[in-house]
Amino acid sequence: MMFSLTGKTAFVTGGASGIGLAVAKVLAASGARVVIADLSDGAAAAAEFGGEYVGIDVSSESSVREALEAAVSRVGKLDVVVNNAGVGDIGPVITETEQGLIDKVTRVNHFGVMYGLKHAPQFMNDGGSIINTSSMASFINMPGSAVYSAGKRAVNSLTEMAALELGERGIRVNAVCPGYIDTAMGSGEEGRALCEAFTALGRPGTTDDVAGVFLFLASDASRYVSGESLRVDGGWHCGPTPRLLEKVIGTANVS
Repeated sequence: MMFSLTGKTAFVTGGASGIGLAVAKVLAASGARVVIADLSDGAAAAAEFGGEYVGIDVSSESSVREALEAAVSRVGKLDVVVNNAGVGDIGPVITETEQGLIDKVTRVNHFGVMYGLKHAPQFMNDGGSIINTSSMASFINMPGSAVYSAGKRAVNSLTEMAALELGERGIRVNAVCPGYIDTAMGSGEEGRALCEAFTALGRPGTTDDVAGVFLFLASDASRYVSGESLRVDGGWHCGPTPRLLEKVIGTANVS
């Protein structure tokens, strides 16, 4: 019963595909009435699990507010809000990063969460849960991901601040920091090779690997957890794996 969301309502941005869709499905399967919000048409995806769809452009403050208003008009005040929409554009080093990329990634990954945190609380019941999708890139730097990593680190900071400011309403705010996940936003064979070398589990994650963490944070099972940024990266953060040491120094044991 601690994981039950029966009678609860939820709103998931970026919910038409990838991690967002997996989260929306697991919340619905646990009893929540779910609204997915996405720039892409998610009506068919929502219909598959009995959910609702509203359009949204998280880089636009007015669009975020309008989507929340539309969601509440359909399912009532919200208990769970998942600020998940994001873009994964990486590649250029800092000195070669064009302004267009800076603007796009920052407006979606940083401002999009900021707008969600700014407007969602007024559409939520006290005692609710807000979950922001961050990234392992907020903890581990990779060359070429400066703008992306900075935006995701900002999400972690916003998560802590919002947890402080909303705590007196009983609203918990947390972030999930996935590693490489096998989605359209993942990096394909390159990401798979990195995960095989760098993660303790030796593989990329799946959306199902991540969705349960969102359910935990949405439910009463995490009722005393707030302000956390939880790493779900297959153990990437633990340090060099035996496989990596073998490749670099020829042995898995350092003596």
